[in-house]
Amino acid sequence: MGKTKILFKMFYLYHKAAYDPLIDIFSSDSRYDVAVSLTNEVTRKFGIFNKKETNETLTGSLQKNVRISDENEHFDIVIVPDVVDEKKYGEALLCMLYHGLTFTKTVTYRELEKHKPNKYIIFAESDYAVKQLEESDSLHNSEVYKIGYPKVDPLFQTGLFDKKKFLKFLGLDANKQTVLYAPTYKPTSVYKLKDAIFEATQNYNLVIKLHHYAWRGKYARHSQHKIFERRLKKYDHAVIIPYESYSIIPYLYIADTLVSEASGAITEFLATGRIGVIYDMDDTQLRHTDGQRLLVEERQNFLKDSFVHIGSPDKLSNGIAKALNPSQEMINVARKDRNKYFYKLDGNASLRAKTMIEKLYDEGTHFNIVN
Repeated sequence: MGKTKILFKMFYLYHKAAYDPLIDIFSSDSRYDVAVSLTNEVTRKFGIFNKKETNETLTGSLQKNVRISDENEHFDIVIVPDVVDEKKYGEALLCMLYHGLTFTKTVTYRELEKHKPNKYIIFAESDYAVKQLEESDSLHNSEVYKIGYPKVDPLFQTGLFDKKKFLKFLGLDANKQTVLYAPTYKPTSVYKLKDAIFEATQNYNLVIKLHHYAWRGKYARHSQHKIFERRLKKYDHAVIIPYESYSIIPYLYIADTLVSEASGAITEFLATGRIGVIYDMDDTQLRHTDGQRLLVEERQNFLKDSFVHIGSPDKLSNGIAKALNPSQEMINVARKDRNKYFYKLDGNASLRAKTMIEKLYDEGTHFNIVN
């Protein structure tokens, strides 16, 4: 009997961070032929032309026993980061391991609604996420299984990271506290905090981890990375992480606090047990063109008693200090929020996902196209 063929489909390189723990498990199991694909990665040149990127960066990040596929072959199981062209994968078991948290952005529900009545096996990170999906009326024939959040598994597995060594590798001071600035690409705090983030962190290490799109020019202007690259020359306490370093997980591990606005990194940082700073954007910037909210929860209310909220650049310094020295009340509320948004932060979410995938595949009742 041949191996079961499984594909981890990615649109963009940064999607791989959500897959890595599960790829690790499947690729170490000799019963599986594990492949990955990268289909949508482009760089926009001169604001007009999209240049298709090669797989060179992807190749450098591949685990042992994993190959790259052009998808022109049959697969038994396909893991996707979002909705896809379901017909392309025939009767494969189609599993959605969303590239971020399932519940934070309304686009998750909007896209599922467009793809009814097709069937996805959706892995959710908490009871709260399951409830949001069910109440969205976007599931139709899709099924939801609560397994936790595989992307953050490495944060809870011993021996994977050495904070002091990693800080020294980055050229930073291992004896200082570290601020991680991880803005999203739209709506973004980049243009508001481009100077304040450097000035407010001069007594700390500053690690800047931009969204992947901020480097590619298609969905965000190249200015988003250039304004930081120019400023780095003046500040020796700061580094910017290149786009090739696609996973935010190591940087969440070394950060003592995080600054962001609408990025999923905010909730991911909550998983670490530490306190972050949320830069509150104008609510009109947090909506789709049809007026629907971009985020499931208004950002001003999200983690409102556990994370520090600020509304202007001049509040950043005090906000960081407060996050690094939180009150016991904030710590207690953050613990409750952490339990609300994450199920079993034990480093085994990817193992639970694999167990469920194998069970559903062995049952053999999966069809992603429903007539």
